[in-house]
Amino acid sequence: MAELRRKFYERLVQWKNTKRQECLLVKGARQVGKTFIVEKFGREQYESFIEINFVLEPDACSIFDGSLKAEDLYRKISAYDATRRLVAGKTLIFLDEIQECANARTALKSFALDGRYDVIASGSLLGIKYKNKKSRERHVPKSIPVGYERQMAMHSLDFEEFLWARGVAEDAIDTLREYCERREIVPEAVNRKFSDMLKEYMIVGGMPAVVNEYLASGDFGPVQEEQEKILASYIDDIHKYADSTDVPKIEACYHAIPRLLAKENRKFKYAEVEKGGSERKYASSVDWLCEASLASRALNVTVAEIPLAAQVREGWFKLYLSDVGLLAALYGTETKGLLYSGRLKGNAKGGLYENFVAGVLERKGIPLYYIKNEDGSREVEFAIEREGGIVPIEVKASNGATISLNETLESKYVPYGYKFIDGNVGVCGKKITLPHYMTMFI
Repeated sequence: MAELRRKFYERLVQWKNTKRQECLLVKGARQVGKTFIVEKFGREQYESFIEINFVLEPDACSIFDGSLKAEDLYRKISAYDATRRLVAGKTLIFLDEIQECANARTALKSFALDGRYDVIASGSLLGIKYKNKKSRERHVPKSIPVGYERQMAMHSLDFEEFLWARGVAEDAIDTLREYCERREIVPEAVNRKFSDMLKEYMIVGGMPAVVNEYLASGDFGPVQEEQEKILASYIDDIHKYADSTDVPKIEACYHAIPRLLAKENRKFKYAEVEKGGSERKYASSVDWLCEASLASRALNVTVAEIPLAAQVREGWFKLYLSDVGLLAALYGTETKGLLYSGRLKGNAKGGLYENFVAGVLERKGIPLYYIKNEDGSREVEFAIEREGGIVPIEVKASNGATISLNETLESKYVPYGYKFIDGNVGVCGKKITLPHYMTMFI
């Protein structure tokens, strides 16, 4: 398996250099590469690295039974891994899969206050509603170390990281960035090359195991098989951790996402999950998927005004999958083939590109909002806060008309807007048109 270059590594270095009395908690969906990147960071940046994985080593939870005083914990950790020395100021302790040991999460406060050694915890399915009392006792800490843990979300590879994995030189990406910043048309051969590589990314996605499979085989067949394994593991997690009465509802909501993204109106509707479905029945299931990082929620705002959080219309939202490649996998190999060849038509194509852009924004730490006014006559896929105003983002699967974007651009609160298309760079008044792959530069 290739060693994939990840931007998250630099965030870990920044944390190491700037932290004050805090541990780090790395959150994210399963199999996005959390363990790999922390292990690499620990071995390269510290003299001593101690790792405890509570899934592979369930007995290690006993370290956190009884006293949670730092001195007592260090003594037990030292005895547990006698091959590693604890060196003040030069040791990283890595508590992986910390959701499996509630007391370890509580102990982060003791580690932070003591401060002799750096501590990073990593986990998936943090904050979800667990299935029963026994499970909750095991997974849910009695006390969250508020103020003593910094949380960072990690996602699957973004498009730029995928390009690095494909061997694309940084100079080439920098040249594209310059075209974007100068609003200059990209030479057609270059534009087509990167548009084609974006199609590859949308089919493969950014899950490290899937990317490595694609790099090794160059074949979309094994890619689909690897994606199906990941999707099956996510369903297994729902069965393992969710209450038995909630499992079918959570599964139903998860499988409704690709159906709704293949419709013209992509608003999440409970009636699409089940005929007669209601918010009362399914809202907690949607929350579970979002807390588990299996899905992301974009909230509806009715007007393009700051702050967007104050314009949210309750009960109106869209859901996107955490990785666009997994969405493509759920649509199947035929859809992937049509997408890659440029022959895919219909609303599913738009849903794939919209899910891609949602992933770009989320990986940049930008909250997801979309504009739809109260009478439904105007809708723009995304809206972000920038330069003291609202910047609308329209996503077109090809290069269609943008009536809603044009109307939104008339607002005094909107300095400019983006239209992402299967085309080239252009500017018309306040509207900046860019090829889809340039979302990595906004």
